[in-house]
Amino acid sequence: MTRHALLELRDVGFTYPAAASRRARPFALADLSFSVEQGEIVGVIGPNSAGKTTLIRLVTRVLEPAAGEIALDGRPLRRWDSAGLARRIAVVPQGVPPQFPFTVEELVLMGRYPHGPGRYFESAADLAAGRAAMAATGVLELAALQLESLSGGERQRVAIARALAQEPGLLILDEPTAHLDLRHQAESAALLKRLNREQGMTCLLVSHDLNLASEVCDRLLLIAGGQLVAAGAPEAVLEESVLAAVFGCEVTVEKSPTTRRPVVQLTWRVDSPNAGAAASATANQRR
Repeated sequence: MTRHALLELRDVGFTYPAAASRRARPFALADLSFSVEQGEIVGVIGPNSAGKTTLIRLVTRVLEPAAGEIALDGRPLRRWDSAGLARRIAVVPQGVPPQFPFTVEELVLMGRYPHGPGRYFESAADLAAGRAAMAATGVLELAALQLESLSGGERQRVAIARALAQEPGLLILDEPTAHLDLRHQAESAALLKRLNREQGMTCLLVSHDLNLASEVCDRLLLIAGGQLVAAGAPEAVLEESVLAAVFGCEVTVEKSPTTRRPVVQLTWRVDSPNAGAAASATANQRR
């Protein structure tokens, strides 16, 4: 295993039976190998059904690989117990249901469970960790509010605070901006960069938003059909011919005038119902 890798996958394979995956043919991940170094933000991108969700389930031991090995801190994942793994890896889901009947502070403190699964009440250390997580994500002033009273962007920040309260070594984010408007997408992206810069938080970001991944990630992993198609810096992975082949559509890639990161635009053709002529249009790539 790589000496400084926080997370490493080596030749990992996994197959869903056809009945379980509801496909005509079984879905499989094959020979998946990559590492995530301490302090990196690594993005996982790819089309629908590429294997991104399966990857999260493998890294968190919801699923066990059929082949190869996954290691955390240089130790095979199969040797970690559930509490130890939860203290090292935290997952931010796509969203928190608005009807979840808890306050902000109560949800955030749920992230402390792996540090004392036999306790009924939070310790002083738990309360301090929860307050620090809420402060880091800008929701401390919302601590007493019910989750149902919050906006989608606020709930997403609370979900990140809950994960931070776990004090993990690796933060996995599953489509963190999928249901957010533009303002809250920008705020979430800025938050991830700040957590990485100020706390050295290591992140594995799974996203359909290629431009979000381009802006916040140090490296990208492009997965399609259960295989790793490309890996490297955003400018190396977000290449027009590669994206066109993987996503099956025409794209253009330019550089942001402010950050110089790649910006992906989708190009499509609309057939005229009258003249039969084609008109071209472009729009920023979004999910």
